[in-house]
Order: sequence, then structure tokens, then C-alpha cells
Amino acid sequence: MKINHPILIQGGMGIAVSDWKLARTVSQTGQLGIVSGTAIDSVMVRRLQDGDKGGHIRRALAAFPSQAIAQKILTTYFIEGGRPEGQPYKRQPMFNIVSPVALLQLNVASSFTEVWLAAEGHSGLVGINLLEKIHLPTLSCLYGAMLANVDYVIMGAGIPREIPGVLDLFSENKKAGLKVPVEGAVEGTVTYFDPAVVMEGMELKALKRPYFFPIVSSATLALNLKKKSTGRVDGFIVEGPLAGGHNAPPRGQMQLNERGEPIYGPRDEVSLADMAALGLPFWMAGDYATPEKMQTVRNQGAHGIQVGTLFAFSDESGIDRNLRLDAIKTILTTQPPEGGWIFTDPRSSPTGFPFKATRLPGSISEKDSYLGRKRICDLGYLRHSYQKPDGTVGQRCPAEPVADYLKKGGAEEDTVGRKCLCNALMADIGMPQIQAGGVKELHLLTAGDDLNNIGRLVKKGHGTYSALDVISYLLGPEVAKTKLSPAPEKNSML
Repeated sequence: MKINHPILIQGGMGIAVSDWKLARTVSQTGQLGIVSGTAIDSVMVRRLQDGDKGGHIRRALAAFPSQAIAQKILTTYFIEGGRPEGQPYKRQPMFNIVSPVALLQLNVASSFTEVWLAAEGHSGLVGINLLEKIHLPTLSCLYGAMLANVDYVIMGAGIPREIPGVLDLFSENKKAGLKVPVEGAVEGTVTYFDPAVVMEGMELKALKRPYFFPIVSSATLALNLKKKSTGRVDGFIVEGPLAGGHNAPPRGQMQLNERGEPIYGPRDEVSLADMAALGLPFWMAGDYATPEKMQTVRNQGAHGIQVGTLFAFSDESGIDRNLRLDAIKTILTTQPPEGGWIFTDPRSSPTGFPFKATRLPGSISEKDSYLGRKRICDLGYLRHSYQKPDGTVGQRCPAEPVADYLKKGGAEEDTVGRKCLCNALMADIGMPQIQAGGVKELHLLTAGDDLNNIGRLVKKGHGTYSALDVISYLLGPEVAKTKLSPAPEKNSML
């Protein structure tokens, strides 16, 4: 049966750049709005500590199937009127192979809240994006999204073969496991999520199984996922090296250009004919956001495109407003650095994947002051699992204090050039942690190469543009004006 999927997919940009407000705006036009599930528990607890402006989080938690869990979260993290100026955010525990039940409940509720708010009051489609490299929060995040009736799951930065089977199990509220790579271990380790245990007596009803679109960088990987995944794969996002955030490493030996960026070549180009031959719909991502490019790839078999950067700098984006407006102004009024506004850094991400960063004033990617930042790992999403001498599993991050990393058996060369993306990306959305001595974490904006052309959307005299302007530019003004009918049944199972 042919599925009528949307032509345009809004990129799932973390942390909370693709928040519920952006996703809701896109979904209401009939296209696919995506929320980011990356670090969503940290996002929700900081929103609560900032006073939950507008009451949106509390409204969503009021619809959460377990009010006992919802009230526990509010009691622990909500601050009426917001935390005092200069007060650090209270931190929740970090994830582990076996995480505290309260943390898993928090992550379920956080993911539920983001999807529920994006889907509230309309019949549009909503998806969630996750990173395969971040293993430990994945299961609880997926379950929370499914509780909110999420329509699509998109996953990149790795090879997510196990996720389709997890979605099948969760649709029946069954226990699911996910293999976690453990450095130094002979056999894999598995982290589990059991709804019957975690949800503490909540009535478990059958859940809708969402469509699953892995993000791939080659037709070979797409074929592998289609054949060897644990369940049904419904389509693909084909992401090239010009996309923002994490990029797949070049195929073959890593080589750098004169600016220190990875060199991509013909082996990294994806054959659209080979993708079309797989018989599943696919969307192209990474600098395809013009009507002409979109039509070209559609003529070659693509169903549509995924767009990230243009939405990331729109009015509805989760990026801190002042930071976003300063970035747009700089791009429109300043001569770009040699090579453009984007730098693909092969070293900054603790994942080991190349990571794109904007070269804008004030960003840690553009000034050396980050080298003076006191290393700390207090969020821990990008930590790696390793086997200790006693056989137990520990966690370490190449961006944590070097001495700590070495004590855990890590190699010093792995720490060189690494940045704490967790804290930097929280700063991007206006929630920088205040560390010892009152030091605020610095931001690091990520974007794709399309940032160099953002001026084509900015309204004269405004210095900004909306998500609807992006849709109007790509699909026409009539599509952007679409307002789908209210759909109270969207969350009727709750």
C-alpha cells in the first residue's frame, strides 16, 4: 500500500533547536514537523526551573498517563516564578546501563511532553529525532514519544538496526533491550526498558507503531538496514556532508584539507538511482533547500527533502532569540571568513564523528577562550561505555577532565580538541549551566552549508523570517497558509 508521506521533513535538530513550537508550526501545514529527543530530560527540567513560562510543560504533564509520575517531577524540579538570577540549574542523574527508575520516568515524561505539545490541537504529523550514538536514554525516550502517539521516528549518527524491533515491542508494551557498545568487552552489553516496571502500575494500552526512517549516507547502508534490521524500515533520510550537526566520516582514510576539514570525494556521493531501486521512499538532506534542487532530486526518485538549517534560524526555532538574531545580522552584514560561515571540525565531537559549527563571533568554535574552560562532564550524553578491570561497565567522555579520562583507561590523544557539546548546545537554546565561580557555559551553533545563503529568506526591514516563510519558499504560499483541522482524537488514547 502506497503511503502519502509529506514532501518536506523539518530536520530534527538538537538540543531543542527543533522544539515543539517549530515542529507544531510545520506540522500544521501538512508537512512533517520533527522534535529533537536529544537531552530532552535536561531541557524539560530546565524549563521547569525557569518557571515554565506559559505553563506549557505543566499543561502537557497534566495529560501524562501517570499523574503520580508527573507530580513527582513537578515537586522535584518546578520553581514558581523561575530560579533566582545566577543560580545554577539543578541537575538530574546521568544515564547508565541500568539507570534509576526515577530518571527513566523523567525521560519518558519529557519525550511525551515534547511530542504532545507539538501535536496539540491539530491533525498534522509529528516525528521525533534521536542519535544512535546516544544509547542509554534511547529506549525511555522512544516509549515516551509513543505514549504521545508519535507518527515518525528518525534516527542518525550510527546504524540503528535494532530500533524497528524496539518499536514493535513497545507498541505492545513489552520489554525491549538495546545493545550498548562497551570498549574492551568481548561480548555486548544490553540496556533494557520494561514499561510494566518503569511506569509503576499505569494502565498499559496498545500503542501505535510509528514509521521508522533511519538517516543514511549511502545506498549500501540503506540496503543493509532494509535487509538486516530487527523490524520494518519504512523509508530513509539520505544525508550528505553539507548537512549540519554530525556528519558521517568520509569513506576510506580520513584526510583533511588546508583548513583542517575532512575531505569528501566521489565515494561519499549517493546514487539516487540505487536509492530508488530499494523500493522505499527517501528524502535528501544537506543543502537541498531550494525549489530547484528539490525538484531535481524528486525527478530522480526522491520523495522530497529534509530541511534543517533554514528552519533552525527561523522565528519558531528553539535557538536563543538574541543569539539567532545576532547570527543572522552577522551573516547579512559581514564578509564571511575564508571558506564560508561553516567549519566541519573532525575533532570537536566526543562521538568521533565530524561536527559542523558556525564561525560566528562569540561561539566557542571561533575563539580560543574555550581552551581555558574548566573541563567538566555533568550531563554525560556523549559518554562512552568501557569495561573496567573488574569486569563492570563504566562511563567516560573524551571531553571530560583529561586526568579523569586517563584514570578510566582512556588514551590522552582522544581528548585533544574535544568540546563539551552537551553544555554548549544547551547554551544555544538559552539554558547555559552556571558552573563554579559563576561561569556561564558558552554556546556552539551548528548549521549546514545552507547557512551561507540564508539571506534569501530574510524579510526586508525585519532581519528575520518565519518557518512559514521557509515552507512558502520551498512549496508555495498556499501550502504555507494551510491550517489543518483540530484533531482531539490525536491524543485520545490518553
